[in-house]
This record gives sequence, C-alpha cells and structure tokens, in this order.
Amino acid sequence: MKNPSAAVPAPSVSTRPGLSRRHFLRGAGIALSLPLLDSMWPMSAGTIAASATPVAEAVPRRMFAICNNLGLLPDRFFPKETGRGYALSPYLEHLKAHRDDLTVFSGVSHPDVDGGHPADNCFLTAAPHPGRGGFRNTISLDQYIAERIGHLTRFPSLNLGVNVEQGMRSLSWTGSGVLIPCEEKASDVFRHLFIQGTEAETADQVRKLELGRSILDSVADQAKTLQRRVGTHDRDRLDQYFTSVRELEQRMQMSREWERRPRPTVTASVPLDPASPREYMEKVRLMYDLARLAFETDSTRSVALLLDSVNSPAIEVDGTKITDGYHNLSHHGRSDAKLAQLRAIDEWHMKLLADLFAGLKGVREGDGTLLDRTMVLYGSNLGNANTHVTTNLPTIFAGGGFRHGQHLAFDRERNYPLPNLFVSMLQRMGIETDRFASATGTMRGLEMA
Repeated sequence: MKNPSAAVPAPSVSTRPGLSRRHFLRGAGIALSLPLLDSMWPMSAGTIAASATPVAEAVPRRMFAICNNLGLLPDRFFPKETGRGYALSPYLEHLKAHRDDLTVFSGVSHPDVDGGHPADNCFLTAAPHPGRGGFRNTISLDQYIAERIGHLTRFPSLNLGVNVEQGMRSLSWTGSGVLIPCEEKASDVFRHLFIQGTEAETADQVRKLELGRSILDSVADQAKTLQRRVGTHDRDRLDQYFTSVRELEQRMQMSREWERRPRPTVTASVPLDPASPREYMEKVRLMYDLARLAFETDSTRSVALLLDSVNSPAIEVDGTKITDGYHNLSHHGRSDAKLAQLRAIDEWHMKLLADLFAGLKGVREGDGTLLDRTMVLYGSNLGNANTHVTTNLPTIFAGGGFRHGQHLAFDRERNYPLPNLFVSMLQRMGIETDRFASATGTMRGLEMA
C-alpha cells in the first residue's frame, strides 16, 4: 500500500490546457472545493493512496500519544544496559512497578525531521524539515486512526494540550496538513465527553449535521458531469476524492446518531481548571485522567496530548522551588542549579506517567485491563533540549498487547526510524497498512503478546 502521507512527486511538463482551480461544485449555496487535479495545471500531481480497512474487534484497542516538547535529561533517562533485565535508569525507577508493561527505546528518531522546536508539530506526522520555508505538514497518526475507525465512537479523536501556544503548535494535523487546535480546558473536555446537552441544543446540532449532508448530496450530479470532462488519471483522483466525501457523509450520519444517544455516566465530577500556567503538573494530571475516562467509556480510541513545555513559565513542582521558565531551564549549560530543577520536573513527569499506567491497569476490561488494550506512547521531538537535537529521542511505549519489559537500543548515531513503531501501532489497532510517513516496516524487536 502506498504511503498516504508521502510528499507529492515533482510535476512533469505537459502542453494540455488547464482546468481552473476555481472550479467548484455548488450545493445549497455553499461551495465544495475540489482537490488539485492534473486538469487544473499542465503537470502531474501524483497519486493518493486508498484507505486501509479496519478489522473489527469485540474489545477495542486504543492509542494515547503524549509529547513533552522539551524532552528529558538523556543521561538520567536512558538505561545503560539493553534487552530484558536491564538496570533501571534514575528516571525509570519511578516506573518500576510497570517495567513489565513498557518498552524503552533509544537510538530512534524521525528521519529528516530537524529544525529544533518546530519538530514538535511533526511528532505524530514525521513530515521532514519542519523548520524550512514553505513547509507543509502531513497527516498525524491520531488522525490517520480517526479517519479509519473514528466512526465507531462518539468522538473520532481527542486533541488535548497543556499550556499550548495556540495556532502554532499541535500534535494533530489533517490529511491536507492543516493544524487541529488543542483543547486545553479540562472542564470543557469533560463537559464535551459526559454532559448531555438540552433537547434544543441536540436538535440544533442534528440540523447542522443534516445541512452538511444535504450539501454533499446536492453536488452529486455536478460531480458526475465533471468526471466526464477530465482525463483518466483525474477521474481516478476524483473517484478517490468522492469516496472520501462519501466516507465523510457516513461519518456525519454516525455523528447525527451519536447526538441522539445519551452520553455515558461517570462518577467523576467536572474538574476545576487550574488558574495559572504555573500549575502545569496539575494540568497534566487532569488530562491523563480525562484520557483514561474517555477510553473507559469508549468515547474515543485515539487521543493526542501536547505538553507545551516551551510555552510554560516557572512551573510549580512539589518539593522543589522552580526559579526560571521551563524553556530557559532546558538550556542549562551544565549549571548545577538549573539541572537540579530540571531533574525535579522530569521526575514529576515520570511520577504522573506511573499514575496513568496504574489508573489504566486498575480498570478491568474483558479478560484484561484497560492498559492491555491501550497503547501509550510517551516521548519528545527533542533528544536533548539543551542543544536542540532531534535525534536519539527519549521514548517509552507501554501497554496495548505487546511483549514489554525491555530496552530496545538502536544506533545512537545512525538512528532507527521511529515511524516504524507507528506502523506496528496501526496494525495492532486492526488497520491494515505496512507504511506510514518515512517508516520502512514495523518496529524491529517489538512483538505482540
């Protein structure tokens, strides 16, 4: 199967006159824009891969991807030994109770993803060279999943954030490379998930969904006429495009049905939003709790969470006085005072991650636990924030039905592609594909349980 997030091949020259890009399909007074076709310019625009087909399961599988965009101190995170039975590093000691539920990776990165801080936008896309002018992102892992199995749950995906620089950073990107803003207020996310709207609000939402579907229906005849006017290659492109429109139509129908179903009931109450970005760790804890509740109620099966440490001030950490902004601390220059504060911050990240794993393990589902069915990816776009390098990324992968309890070490100079892990994750979700972004296959050394 061809890679749906690969760059479009360079166009070739032709003498055929072009069809204007301003050609639209119109219905209900609203324009539905077309994809870029060969007929719109005298060049070849490449091909689009067909969607993979999900395999239905009685007990669902899920994915939770977390990126801390300032990473962790490498010498405190990476184990010195490899394989199974490795000695835990100082940071991994905080995850000791879950060592058999997780795999630690070293020597992994996204090929050609450089540029320092802008690389956080590519954590789940692996699109190359994000710091260059004219960069355009590609589809993120969470949205790739949402497009294929998102119709099975009320919410195709959740895109969460902590202290995110809105409009500039996100882990979630559409197939056309458009940023999906993060939800940052825990109370709003909770209400979205679990608080039922009034009958009037529900009826209004259903009307909006029905309007959207009527627009798609109304352009059907125009679409057929257009297909007769273009060449064979463009007809294939249009067929794929209209297939995706029909899939959108089906998702809208499912959304309409979900609007009429009662939201799940949980014993938790609406969380109190922290008043200050300094309460960073409390925000992280709340987002972890919300992700667990969303999975427990099968409200979604795809969650992405960006911890925007770059955009965070001097945060509050129990037991240690933090005197400087998180970003400035990351450029420690080997200062003992800064390193001590960074260690305290990093250790709290590990403690909260341990609490997340414990919470997922505490929920029984079928003959296992929620963690058994939930893949948790924790990592960063930076291997060392002090030097802005985007190689040797600190990466933890837990749960999800894999054989864990190991340190998979790859070459720290010539890194192994982290997108290979994404392919393994997609296959575990029941999505039939052998490629994603710059992946060369599945993750070597990682076996299903």
